[in-house]
Amino acid sequence: MEIYKFGGASVKDAAGIRNLAQIVENTNQEPLVVVVSAMGKTTNQLEKIHSAYDAGSQDNALLELQQLERYHFDVLNQLIEGDDQAAAHSKLNAIFQELKTYLTSLIDTHFDKTYDKIVSYGEVLSTTIVSLYLNHIKCSNTLLDMRQLLITDNQYRDANINYDESARRIKASVSNCTTPIIIVQGFIGGTIDNQPTTLGREGSDYTAAMLANILDAKRVTIWKDVPGVLNADPKLFDNTVHIPEMTYSEAVELAFSGAQIIHPKTIRPLENKGIALFVKPFTDPQNAGTVIKRQIAKPINVPVYIVRKNQVLLTIRPKDFSFVLESTLPKLFTIIEQNKLKVSLIQSSAITISVSVDNSRNLFAAIEQLQKDYQVSYNDGLTLLTVRGTTPQIIKEVEQDKEILLKQTTRRTIKLLYR
Repeated sequence: MEIYKFGGASVKDAAGIRNLAQIVENTNQEPLVVVVSAMGKTTNQLEKIHSAYDAGSQDNALLELQQLERYHFDVLNQLIEGDDQAAAHSKLNAIFQELKTYLTSLIDTHFDKTYDKIVSYGEVLSTTIVSLYLNHIKCSNTLLDMRQLLITDNQYRDANINYDESARRIKASVSNCTTPIIIVQGFIGGTIDNQPTTLGREGSDYTAAMLANILDAKRVTIWKDVPGVLNADPKLFDNTVHIPEMTYSEAVELAFSGAQIIHPKTIRPLENKGIALFVKPFTDPQNAGTVIKRQIAKPINVPVYIVRKNQVLLTIRPKDFSFVLESTLPKLFTIIEQNKLKVSLIQSSAITISVSVDNSRNLFAAIEQLQKDYQVSYNDGLTLLTVRGTTPQIIKEVEQDKEILLKQTTRRTIKLLYR
């Protein structure tokens, strides 16, 4: 068994879905589990719909939904013609009607819960279209609903997976499938009482890794719009270098520093069972891409640049100018965890603690809590640059022309938080 994961960019249009079908049809491994993200920018559009819904503007939510509906039906019409089209329309229309009914019902004020309910439809729509198209071209497949199989707690927007219950349900469902291809949604799951949840943005990679672990897959392949893992984002840096292989630990380090190529939680389920992870370009399936595994022939020998934007620097001091004691840290990080802030950098002195976090809607709630016991100041709109494998020359280059608020260096890594 193998696991394939296709991101939103790879299924953003009819051409992308046809390409997915070609890749799947040319795979000899059976069974093949295909994890699919929402199409293109669908998640962003659903977030707009949720914002309108949360604000009580159901009319605006429905207007936004009309755009999304046109987009998906346009792709469907390009893929499926003839006798199969009416049945395909009926299935897709039923999903949109379900979402419309929810948007026009009594508004639920639980922001994170309603977010997951609405946003989860992106993956439901994309997998339905992919499954319908594969059936249309006589590529037999089974579509499963991960909201019923990947069981999580109710920490909406960043849910934790109940491994034992999920494994029981997933193994049972997969063993009952008689087709060589199984289509599932990435990013989404559900609580034991059938409330949809999400695993955090870009969580489809994590879905693929958990499925591989549960089903003892031989390998996982993540299909991207890049030729594998690069040493920097080609949109931000010139002359990027392809990295052919890396260890699990190197991948984890890069992911937690903010590298967008791999979701931070993806590696652990694979490492636990020694399952190799391949990152390959969906536009060139024969390209070797990058493999992430336990042991590699050569360590990474090029500097790796990771940019993390939209950062906020919190500077926290005791109100009485006393020293920052160990008792401060549990309180501080409890507040950070309660508000789901993502920490990217920590630095302390005798009287201050500085923490860089991703900007989020819970930021000011966390600041208000902290201000009950501490003096808190913040700087927003910042960028964190991490360079792994640095040299004095690289440090000189990256520091040039930057207003640096915080700097950390080790023997091989530099982190700069700058405006």
